[in-house]
Amino acid sequence: MQISLPDDRIRIDGAAEVEVVDGGVRPHRLALAHAHGFPVETAFVEAMTSGVRLVFDTDAAEITVACTPMRLSLAGDMRPATFELLVGERRVSSAVADFGHVVEVDLADESTELTVGGRGDVVLVAEAEGVRTVTIWLPHAAGVEIHSISVPDGAVVLPPPADTRPRWVHYGSSISHCMEADGPSRTWPVIAAAETGHQLTNIGLAGQCHVDQFAARTIRELPADRISLKLGINVINGDTMRARAFSSAVHGFLDTIRDGHPDTPILVISPIICPAAESAPGPTILDDDGRITVPDPDALLDPGMLNAGRLSVGRIRELLAEIVEQRRAIGDDTLHYLDGRELFGEADVADLPDGLHPNGAGYERMGERFAAQPFLTT
Repeated sequence: MQISLPDDRIRIDGAAEVEVVDGGVRPHRLALAHAHGFPVETAFVEAMTSGVRLVFDTDAAEITVACTPMRLSLAGDMRPATFELLVGERRVSSAVADFGHVVEVDLADESTELTVGGRGDVVLVAEAEGVRTVTIWLPHAAGVEIHSISVPDGAVVLPPPADTRPRWVHYGSSISHCMEADGPSRTWPVIAAAETGHQLTNIGLAGQCHVDQFAARTIRELPADRISLKLGINVINGDTMRARAFSSAVHGFLDTIRDGHPDTPILVISPIICPAAESAPGPTILDDDGRITVPDPDALLDPGMLNAGRLSVGRIRELLAEIVEQRRAIGDDTLHYLDGRELFGEADVADLPDGLHPNGAGYERMGERFAAQPFLTT
């Protein structure tokens, strides 16, 4: 039996919007009503399906997903388009799509080249256990257009039970997008959501967390019982703001979210450890070994430059803590602050292979640590 999407029996969770296209659906993690403001890079990464999943009830022992992925290759390093099937919280099978479109990015000059590919099938083994709820986690490091779901003849596909768990919306950078995680169900936000019983919408946007109003408006319009915002590292990476602009942008971001969520608990999280930029301001670049560094550390360590508003990771932490304190002082007592080093700090740098992004083990540890935070447990 083949079911073309969209179909009421197949629920798509974790997307801000699901676009119906010719021949299928395309999940998005930002609301398309604000797409006029998306830079090209943002449009590409928001369509990556980190945290997005298909949920339905079935007794099928095998499920086929017909799809067209949009894969990313960074300087020849192809990021896998991995699908994972879970029954409850138990990971049953996974498969990697080696077809579809490919966007090749040259890190030297940031040029891109698109190679158009075709659709194909991803086959997931589901084990025959009678009718039960299955979750298919879509690729965290690729975008994907889903055409149909197929099950063997005689199998049933039914709508899943309503998900009544509290809703958690998270916004952040590549360290929340988690392309380096070992699978789409093993990013740190997914791990934390599973351990604490939350429905997750993960707006982690690799390279594109610049406190943009289109992201704030998306969050404002989403249902949410908890909201977390992991801010700052992309601003340093791109050297896109100084202290004055950053503080104002964060206040404006919070103001926009509060328009839709006046009392919802919000947690502002500073960057995890980034050894090269802890004291030196951005921009950051890749050295010959593929590690994050700053162009001229000796010059950029001049305190006068920092005082003039250039941002290091340490300065970002100070500003975020000050912003939260200022807003709490005027009555926003459901706004809180967390130092990102509590999730991934100096003792963890062995799992920070490029000096910026944790590896799979590091992300799993971050998820476990965040799950223990009072923000999700009280």
